[in-house]
Amino acid sequence: MFRAPSTMSLLCLEASARLRSFTAAAHELHLTQGAVSRQLQSLEDRLGVKLFTRRREALALTDAGRYYLGEIAPLLQRLERATVNVMALKGHGGALSLSVGASVGTYWLIPRLPAFTRAHGEITLNLGTRVGPVDFGTTPVDASLEFSDGQRPGLRSDFVVPLVLSPYAAPSWTAVHGDAVTAETPRASLIHHQTLPGAWEEWFRREGIAGEAGREGPRYEIMSMALNASVAGMGVALLPPYMGDDMVEAGRLQRLSTRSWRYSKGYYLVYPEGAAQMKALQIFRAWLLAQVGESPGRADAPPPA
Repeated sequence: MFRAPSTMSLLCLEASARLRSFTAAAHELHLTQGAVSRQLQSLEDRLGVKLFTRRREALALTDAGRYYLGEIAPLLQRLERATVNVMALKGHGGALSLSVGASVGTYWLIPRLPAFTRAHGEITLNLGTRVGPVDFGTTPVDASLEFSDGQRPGLRSDFVVPLVLSPYAAPSWTAVHGDAVTAETPRASLIHHQTLPGAWEEWFRREGIAGEAGREGPRYEIMSMALNASVAGMGVALLPPYMGDDMVEAGRLQRLSTRSWRYSKGYYLVYPEGAAQMKALQIFRAWLLAQVGESPGRADAPPPA
């Protein structure tokens, strides 16, 4: 029967690789150098590979050692975090590490978080951001609020909020080009999102605007860049109301249509099966799904394909 390596042997591996010394690792872990060496020898025997090259100046990981450490490092980080949480909070609450899309995190989630903190002060939310889906095998987070179609094999995905789009532009832009997107709108002033391919083409089609939107306008990786470019008068951007409407109230943008369009993808809370048992994630998930009633458009079902 297969038995996984001991936690101590994995800690010895991580510390020795990071400090490049058995002696330094022993000091950090409060062990003798001989104990660290024995742990690593036992681990190498179990794996059937050499993990270190013993050099005079310092230790160096072998290719196998680098691969193995890369695989186990996120697990060790989660183990450390869980241990600290249990010791500090006796199992009540704890910390939740969440990866969030930059734009939805800044403009939709964070303005709502004070209410969560007031209701659940026992939970500490640690937020990071990235573009694209999270690889839970290499990224030490518990869950991700990300833009997708909800199809992540092997993971749970809860639909949270749709992406509803309308065109917005600065008053300085509309003073020159008009307060609507038309066939005469300069194509070079249409601001594109890399994550929304063909969005302007679809808007033209839905609005019955003659001609093609083209690809002449600037292209930005994240939506907050498109927002700031439109505020700066660089063109017109397709934005969700939770980003554009505050700028309209502040007089920095104008909404160029009363109509809106729900994009085929939306924002999902994604997490591994094992994380579903975390009390902090269960509480945050329930609170998050309760927020959808405040979002523009209905969000009680996934967006249409």
